[in-house]
Amino acid sequence: MAKIRAYKLAEELGLERTEFVEKAQALGVELKSPMASLDEKEADLLREKLGGVKRGQQMVERRVERAGGGAVIRRRKRVAPKKEEPVPAPAVEPEPSAEEPTLGEPVAPPLEGEVPAPAVAAEPEPAAVGGETSTGPAPTPAPAPGRAAPGRREEAAPATPAAKRQRKRVREVVNLREQEQIARQVTGRTLRRAVTMDTRTVPSPRRRRRDTPAPRPAAAPKPKPTRRVARVEGVVSVAELARLLGAKAAEVQAKLMALGTMASLNQTIEVETARKLAESYGFELEDVGFREEAYLEAEQPAAGDLRPRAPVVTVMGHVDHGKTSLLDAMRKTDVVAGEAGGITQHIGAYQVSVGDKKVTFIDTPGHEAFTLMRARGARATDIVVLVVAATEGIMPQTVEAIAHAKAAEVPILVAINKCDLPAANPAQVRQRLMEHGLVPEEFGGDIICVEVSALKGTGLDKLLEMILLQAEVQELRADPERRARGIVLEARLDRGRGPVATVLVQDGTLHQGDALVMGPIQGRVRAMENERGERVKEAPPATPVQVIGLGDVPEAGQAVHAVESERVAREIAEHRTAQERGREVQPRPAQSLEALFAQVEGEGPKELLVVLKGDVHGSVEAVRDALQKLSTDDVQVKVIHAGVGAISESDVMLAKASEAVVVGFNVRPDSAARRAAEGQGVDLRSYSIIYELTDEVRKAMAGLLPPKLEESVLGQAEVRRIFQVPRVGTVAGCYVIEGLIRRSARARLLRDGVQVWDGRLASLKRFKDDVREVQTGFECGMGLEGYNDIKVSDVIEVYEVKEAPATLE
Repeated sequence: MAKIRAYKLAEELGLERTEFVEKAQALGVELKSPMASLDEKEADLLREKLGGVKRGQQMVERRVERAGGGAVIRRRKRVAPKKEEPVPAPAVEPEPSAEEPTLGEPVAPPLEGEVPAPAVAAEPEPAAVGGETSTGPAPTPAPAPGRAAPGRREEAAPATPAAKRQRKRVREVVNLREQEQIARQVTGRTLRRAVTMDTRTVPSPRRRRRDTPAPRPAAAPKPKPTRRVARVEGVVSVAELARLLGAKAAEVQAKLMALGTMASLNQTIEVETARKLAESYGFELEDVGFREEAYLEAEQPAAGDLRPRAPVVTVMGHVDHGKTSLLDAMRKTDVVAGEAGGITQHIGAYQVSVGDKKVTFIDTPGHEAFTLMRARGARATDIVVLVVAATEGIMPQTVEAIAHAKAAEVPILVAINKCDLPAANPAQVRQRLMEHGLVPEEFGGDIICVEVSALKGTGLDKLLEMILLQAEVQELRADPERRARGIVLEARLDRGRGPVATVLVQDGTLHQGDALVMGPIQGRVRAMENERGERVKEAPPATPVQVIGLGDVPEAGQAVHAVESERVAREIAEHRTAQERGREVQPRPAQSLEALFAQVEGEGPKELLVVLKGDVHGSVEAVRDALQKLSTDDVQVKVIHAGVGAISESDVMLAKASEAVVVGFNVRPDSAARRAAEGQGVDLRSYSIIYELTDEVRKAMAGLLPPKLEESVLGQAEVRRIFQVPRVGTVAGCYVIEGLIRRSARARLLRDGVQVWDGRLASLKRFKDDVREVQTGFECGMGLEGYNDIKVSDVIEVYEVKEAPATLE
């Protein structure tokens, strides 16, 4: 069944993309973005609902010429004008009744303990003798609109604004009299109550002293609980933590084991684990070490502070497929002519304006820098444009670029270059892409392929349009008001200007004069230049600039942070330098098969990532199938990259970034790959027999699973007598009825076959001597750690828990 992109159907119906998505969702069609695909049935439904002509409507079509060539037909619905309807006459506002309450009038509240008096009707009071009342003569009410006054025969005149104002004044006079009457009633009741009250309102000083009770003595303040604090600097060893808590090291190790952490005395543990352990001893753990996060992690911006930013696009592909030529065509500058042999010699970053929007492009000399950035936890790229020559198709470096983009989980757009040449075959390129997991949208997939020619400049507008559409789907935003944060793309030592770094600002705005820290390097921005060599004062998000004023040359991929002062930058740099020295003293490999044996953290199914290289394509496919068949419900083997040829440095860097192992079948690593594996701590294995390879991988898979805990009972002892020892607690006099009792083992207390306690032995003695173990048929005294409710005839069972290697099902 043929599929169509949502944005294409929106253009067909003459609707905006966002409007089309909202209307489709309202009609029950699950549509997440304009990039989503619709089947034929859904497309027909939307054409009928959104493009159909209803009664009283006309469909108007208009042909609109595009700026880049071609035309599109826009359809709009025109609704027939409705017949004029007679305008209804304005309704006359009826006069409010005199019995209705008037809003906003103050009403006196009733006195305490009394029932409020009923409301007085807003009408004139009856006349007294002589035609007068206590409040004066009552005014004659105005006749209602449309009625004649009594005693007159002429017809009533229609209501006028003056008549309406007269009625309003009458109502105000009536309401005023009502308020005066209520006030008189309230005042009379208040006076009567005041007369009945005690007239002695101000007591004499002597009576006040006699009536005042004697002051009570103030209660003694309760003593505040003692706050016990243990201070550590970052990580702490088990022995040091036991010293701070005043506990035995073996006891601390036992509690760590209960928390799921196996550690030796000299092994360091994280602060959070140490904090949980300190709470069990009544201590509050404080980390007094230097925390650079307090200086680097600023307050997160609110949703209203985020503004759209330009997308950052990395151009990747095989050598001489036209990556830099494509950028040259879009920038309208000549970059290739200035490079030796037409090969990119450095990392370049450029911005291209598309109308009122911008796109930032990063041109890489390979995949090492791209992977190194990802290995350091930095995602500098929003979109990857894969350049493939239509004359050559998929090449080895093209496959590597696909693997790197997939591992980074970055959207991929394919630019099929050199389509103007006679030998170009774009259809074959699309078919070959499917062999590597990239399904073009022409075949029902989600990969956009654009045919371009960097030499003649054709298809570039379409490529930029698709990049902006993908960026719109991703909703890329940043806060330009916060301190700058970015990444080092490239750095070098300039003979005249000193260390120069190409920095991509990812968030915030970088200003001239800002203090910077990047890894162990710190400095101040003395000057900034854009890609054209022009001096700039500031760099907003998604802007690449060259920074001058650093203390040393940083490494590519280092995170860049702007801090409040040079003092803070110096402290952070010194702290990182000290950490690097500590890591040099105790090196730790990043990933190896031995390390995988002990990897048990995380939830859900585990994954073993493999970078596979072989001598021929057939061998690679056979080994890939054999490895994938080893996957189980608990552990899955995932080959993130497979290729033909010797193990290269790029393979090692990909394994470093993805925390994978490199496996070679009938191939060996070159010298550069071997040095990179040793320096980065990546495990690299080569095999010539497939069974040896699968056996090693199976062992590594088993190492990802947590070890099995096997329990073995050592012995049992029956409680014969109970002793109460001062300052010790309850001690059980026992007789060993089976096996042996070992002091270092765990124990449980059984009462009538039911477990009532589980823990460790506090003491084990024979007569007055401490012993390590007691055999069957001997008597002994045992104390249970933190438990005293022991009774005669209870059974104390001693057992051990051993860890056994996990096995695959």
